[in-house]
Amino acid sequence: MIDERTQRGKKALLQNGRKTAVADEVICRAGPSLALIKYWGKALSGDNLPATPSLAVTLGGVYTETRVSLADHDSIEVDGRRQDPARFGSFFDSLRRSLKVETSYLARSVNSFPTSSGLASSSSGFAALAGACARASGRDCSLADLSALARAGSASAARAVFAGFVHLPAGAPRARQLFGPDHWPELRVVMAITTQSRKAISSREAMEATRATSSYYVPWLKESAVLLPEALRGVEERDLERLGTAARRSYSLMHAALLAASPPILYWIPATVALIRMCDRLRRNGVGAWETIDAGPQVKILCLQQHAAAVIDSIHEIDPGIETILCRPGPGLQWGEPEE
Repeated sequence: MIDERTQRGKKALLQNGRKTAVADEVICRAGPSLALIKYWGKALSGDNLPATPSLAVTLGGVYTETRVSLADHDSIEVDGRRQDPARFGSFFDSLRRSLKVETSYLARSVNSFPTSSGLASSSSGFAALAGACARASGRDCSLADLSALARAGSASAARAVFAGFVHLPAGAPRARQLFGPDHWPELRVVMAITTQSRKAISSREAMEATRATSSYYVPWLKESAVLLPEALRGVEERDLERLGTAARRSYSLMHAALLAASPPILYWIPATVALIRMCDRLRRNGVGAWETIDAGPQVKILCLQQHAAAVIDSIHEIDPGIETILCRPGPGLQWGEPEE
């Protein structure tokens, strides 16, 4: 039988001796967190802590929207597909311990971009889920606390809670915002979606395989720490070439570590390589286009507003079938019914 707290209207939860009003359904949105200096690898201490520092920008223009209500057991759908409870069990258990509640959750998420295809859907997904569950439980958590809650599901989700430019230190339980979206209003990110297919190997599996078998994993950890200060300076000074150079090296080193795993892991497809070469040509012709690639075949291209049209036109010249989405630095968590 469903707990009486799930009945329609507003209810009250008696927790820690205090009643808190809880809405029947809570809606929360989050944009994906695009890592410029990549997070790849988990600390051996456990608790889903990152082994590398990461620097990211939360994207506006794409999002995960999650609707949560209280229930008698945990259940989650993503884009209409029921998810494996094992993937979310540890997240929900961690969330209940942190919030000091015993309730369960019914969650329904939709993404405005392809899921599990290398576009950081896990970052926005777990960020929106943490934000919605906390509010549905009657908890008005700080963004810092929500960052720690989201990290239990995906370390990159700790960044997606915040707007703008975000840093997650190695081994840290929560991320911190460095600059808001208005710090660099001219910055654009062109998403080039080379395929709608889901990845054959999840990021979680590939990350563990890299740590366990790649001879490049330890050098990758060291190089990530070296790259971070250069990228931070690029963001602080709004220097696209400085930031782009560091971001290119970060993704190149990450994918080199993947290729050195046993067996090798290769996410790229021919369109991925063609877009890397396209960006190189554009830079030689005076157009600032700096690509970055996560665990998947998709390419995200950093540029300034005045060059965005040229970048998109060049992508479609390579392949008119490649979908492009133009993003900018975006907001953090947002609650409530969307206006559009």
